[in-house]
Amino acid sequence: MKLNANARFATKCLHAGQEPDPSTGAIITPIFQTSTYVQDGLGQHKGFEYARTQNPTREALERNVAAIESGVEGFAFASGMAAIAAVSTMLAAGDHVIVSDNVYGGTFRLFDKVLRKYQLTFTYVNMADLDGLTRAFTPSTRLVFAETPTNPLMRLIDLAAAADITHRHGAKFVVDNTFASPCLQQPLTLGADLVLHSTTKYLNGHSDSVGGIVVATHAVDIEWLRFVQNAQGAILSPFDSWLVLRGTKTLPLRMAQHNINGQALAEFLAGQPGIRAVHYPGLPSHPQHELARRQMRGFGGMLSFETGSLENARTVLNAVRLMALAESLGGVETLISHPATMTHASVPVDERNALGITDGLVRISAGVEDIDDLIEDLAQALDRL
Repeated sequence: MKLNANARFATKCLHAGQEPDPSTGAIITPIFQTSTYVQDGLGQHKGFEYARTQNPTREALERNVAAIESGVEGFAFASGMAAIAAVSTMLAAGDHVIVSDNVYGGTFRLFDKVLRKYQLTFTYVNMADLDGLTRAFTPSTRLVFAETPTNPLMRLIDLAAAADITHRHGAKFVVDNTFASPCLQQPLTLGADLVLHSTTKYLNGHSDSVGGIVVATHAVDIEWLRFVQNAQGAILSPFDSWLVLRGTKTLPLRMAQHNINGQALAEFLAGQPGIRAVHYPGLPSHPQHELARRQMRGFGGMLSFETGSLENARTVLNAVRLMALAESLGGVETLISHPATMTHASVPVDERNALGITDGLVRISAGVEDIDDLIEDLAQALDRL
């Protein structure tokens, strides 16, 4: 089973980084649940010495995601936050980082509450404004960290333009591609130096694993990430690696339905008189709809909408029956959440409000259920407003 060098995306999802097990012919990569490996003699081993350093199941996943992100090598970690923390070790005291202003609350918490203790500084900017991004650079800027679409307001960043600006200032461009998945966009092909994911979300797709991955293209970054992955030890387990490998095999199929359901829910909400705003790049009313059409291959399953007040949001969240009130996203089941008190609770209230993450904002991760059932569920919840 040789994968053609010109294999297309769906084929890579199924086969990249994996070969049938040589000892049995098993078509699915086995779970190598071992902590160490017997060596043939002193200094003689089969490429595996200790499971923190190497594991065949984890390596298969890392090769797979590197291929579908059009990267060179991948490094899997115990969570998405562990992946971001690994990237942050590329920085040194005194370095400056530019960050998307509408970044995931956990990322803000890591940067603001932990990494500032190590004399790193962070500036949060709306990267949709490329002039504003340019103005944010200082002589000590070493990294630009972007999310697109952003969580939870679905703002977009022109990746090619932002990468060009970043490189002209001698910095690295890092993109969290969790919300889109490599099925909808591949930041490395648009100039990013590193791309990362919470594998918990669309890559796994079944809400039964927590993990993260970084994909790199440059030799210096690959060498450092390999060292840090082993030195810090926040590795993805063999079983979780196997679960995500199972997930990537169906990623194109799942994302096709996520796209359909996300678009339908957004259009339904846009027609509801009590809803003040709907944030979804697939709507022509989205201010960056044309950028989304150009940069993405589909608009995804993530959307948010403004109900006007905490009480209204609570009414909707407590009234849904099929949609599950829960944190996270990207699973086959539809999840609904309240960013202000859940995913972005660590962001100060004044900053949340300035960004538009109000008490009335509700976020939906559209699953793959029958869309008529999802709309009926949402309609009966909105009827209570």
